[in-house]
Amino acid sequence: MIVRSPYDDIDVPDMGLPEFLFGDLGDAADRVAIIDGPSGARTTFGELAGAVDRFAAGMGERGLRQGDVIALFAPNNPYYPVVFHGALAAGLAVSTVNALYTPDELAYQLRDSGSKVLVTVSAFLDRARAALREEGLAVTEVIVIDGARDEASTPLPETALADILSTTAERPSVALSGDDVAALPYSSGTTGRAKGVVLTHRNLLANLLQIEKMGTHVSPDTTILAVLPFFHIYGMTVMMNQGLHARAAVVTMPKFDLAEFLRVISEHRVDRVYIAPPIAVALAKHPMVDQYDIDCVDIVFSGAAALDAELGAAVGRRLNCTVLQGYGMTELSPVSHCMPDDGTEMDLGSIGVALPSVECKLVDPDTGQEGVERGELWVRGPNVMREYLNNPEATAATLDADGFLHTGDVATVTDEGVFYIVDRVKELIKYKGYQVPPAELEALLLTHEGIADAAVIGVKDAEGEEIPKAFVVLQQGAELSDDDVMAFVGERIAPHKKVRVVEFIEQIPKSASGKILRKDLRAREQAPA
Repeated sequence: MIVRSPYDDIDVPDMGLPEFLFGDLGDAADRVAIIDGPSGARTTFGELAGAVDRFAAGMGERGLRQGDVIALFAPNNPYYPVVFHGALAAGLAVSTVNALYTPDELAYQLRDSGSKVLVTVSAFLDRARAALREEGLAVTEVIVIDGARDEASTPLPETALADILSTTAERPSVALSGDDVAALPYSSGTTGRAKGVVLTHRNLLANLLQIEKMGTHVSPDTTILAVLPFFHIYGMTVMMNQGLHARAAVVTMPKFDLAEFLRVISEHRVDRVYIAPPIAVALAKHPMVDQYDIDCVDIVFSGAAALDAELGAAVGRRLNCTVLQGYGMTELSPVSHCMPDDGTEMDLGSIGVALPSVECKLVDPDTGQEGVERGELWVRGPNVMREYLNNPEATAATLDADGFLHTGDVATVTDEGVFYIVDRVKELIKYKGYQVPPAELEALLLTHEGIADAAVIGVKDAEGEEIPKAFVVLQQGAELSDDDVMAFVGERIAPHKKVRVVEFIEQIPKSASGKILRKDLRAREQAPA
């Protein structure tokens, strides 16, 4: 049984995203598009569109051609949309990189995506340079958003973004269609190492129209806070691009700091705040919240991980605002379900209803039977990714011949079409909204000479947050402490992927085929002491 959205379908024009967003600014040219949260500096839509054109021209001057890829390795800042949309306007695809990545992780994404230019910030140059010393990369130039440092040790030429934007060249004439690749964010999907998610202009454009048709009250009078990263598809689509599409003002923050977060909301009178659940904990419980005038907030929307209904209600009461949540994946551009702004009667523990033009099925993951009361959520719609980059096996395992994407999450649905996520088929751990693939941590642990075997699962900490826990089997005669294991991992991986709990056991439970029996490890966690 297919469950369809209660909303009418959308019509997706066959065009590129930059033309859709900037093709006809009209009266919006003088409106504020981007506000730099830390400094308060403002960029109008007209100024942003001009910078987008100049960056596109600069890419053309460098010989980049339609279909080439650049990587964007930076925190949120006012130039992020300039680089992102300027590259798209030149016919390029942008591979957005997690700002927390280590040099090894960055090098992997640069190599896998085939990126020819790396755009970053001076604070990230040490990691970028270390990554660029690895073999097999196609990168020929580094563009530094806040200026380049003159150091002889740089492995590649470094150019200040200001020099790129000073060009007088014409923007290259590129005919973009909806089928052209726009973004290549990386996701672990349902399991395994991070994979390039091929998102087309049609995918990204469709998701904006789907969100708009839900009756989202984002307008030119709205001020959106963008503290969640633009490199993540949630920030990219729901904050950056939705704000541009609605002609709203988007306030950028490079990272989350509670005092700065509250100051920026108060100073810029932000009325729409997009968060992940860990921020909800602070908003509900931290005494600092009462020290700031944030009665301007009208909507708090949570995504990236499940928001507990009681926690969401506590935020709503404290801020006297509406709290909503939704559901999505990088592979869905990202939103497939959400609570509409006027959906306050919906259970806050739900993920709302399917977006326009989205069809869903619940399928028993063991038998393949459709129409079950509780089953894996399958999603089809114009926002579903094209494929995983250069990975037909992973694509076939996630996207079926009928166009349904198998999310790996177990859901239920009411007669009114309201969905609930109740479990997870996939092994992926969600730590504070970030993806942590257990297989990657297990492979790293096994490189330690004192570790004979290892398995990683997600467990709940005292705050109810899912964290990575490692079960470790020591080599005979080896002596390691919990701290030794955690330090070994922490020195070699991005902070959000760190192992946070360690348990030493005699044997990792495995099936006859050698597959780790994670359900047995979870049962061990739930067993009485």
